[in-house]
Amino acid sequence: MEHQIDVAPGVRLWAEERGDPAASTLLLVMGANASGLTWPDSLLDALARRHRVIRYDHRDTGRSTWPFAEHPYPLTELATDVVRLLDALGIARAHVVGMSMGGMLTQLLLLEHPERLATATLVGTTPMDGAPTDLPGIDPTLLEFWETMFEPRDRAAEIAWRVRHWRILNGGELPFDPEEFRRREERIIDHAGRPDNPAAHALASQDGLDRAVELAAVSTPVLVVDSPADPIAGSASARHLATLVGNARLVTVPGLGHALSEAVGPRLAEVILDHTTSHEPAERPLPT
Repeated sequence: MEHQIDVAPGVRLWAEERGDPAASTLLLVMGANASGLTWPDSLLDALARRHRVIRYDHRDTGRSTWPFAEHPYPLTELATDVVRLLDALGIARAHVVGMSMGGMLTQLLLLEHPERLATATLVGTTPMDGAPTDLPGIDPTLLEFWETMFEPRDRAAEIAWRVRHWRILNGGELPFDPEEFRRREERIIDHAGRPDNPAAHALASQDGLDRAVELAAVSTPVLVVDSPADPIAGSASARHLATLVGNARLVTVPGLGHALSEAVGPRLAEVILDHTTSHEPAERPLPT
């Protein structure tokens, strides 16, 4: 089932759900500049055996409204979008899984709207304070590649750029199938109806995200997934994040990088479901 949800004046989000609508809700929050279709179907199918699973397109991605060029917003507004999406769907409380920037947004929700989260799972995510200077930073190869992000490209060149990006993000330990990611990006471009790079989140202000010191007070059950081959948020970053967040535990998925392939979906689903099913029920009716 698909939805078009108004979350702000002139801003509509596309969302899709699968699984039993009577089951507890699990909301997937994707990373920067990435459509909800970036989540592998193998992961969604496995999660949907236990949950009502919802994925969506952030504003300026996919089939949602692309307003940034005319109406810039801070990244914190994307966390507000999550709350408005839950409100619109009548969901009082959900398990939330955040990937990369989506994990940073989930950290913000843990601080500002803890009553809306049954559990949180953070994948490939750095803490809101970034990382201490004594920890490894982002892979220099990736930083160099990001310098080409805003170059103009036609559809074919854009798809090639994205596939190369995923190859770097994959991290080099798990096998990388370029055709799988090519097909996914072709689907995402067809879904969006436009081939240009959705890079608005790279330009958005990060004001209001420097709140890592507050994470110690979090009481919501939090799972930090360690992706040891991740060129953005590797094991050192995951361990640091797990020490910052109250009520957090750390689980390693061997070989995982920052790219989610269909092959890794079932293993990641197993880790997430072990966490979520330990903390049911997930939701209560919204007040009428």
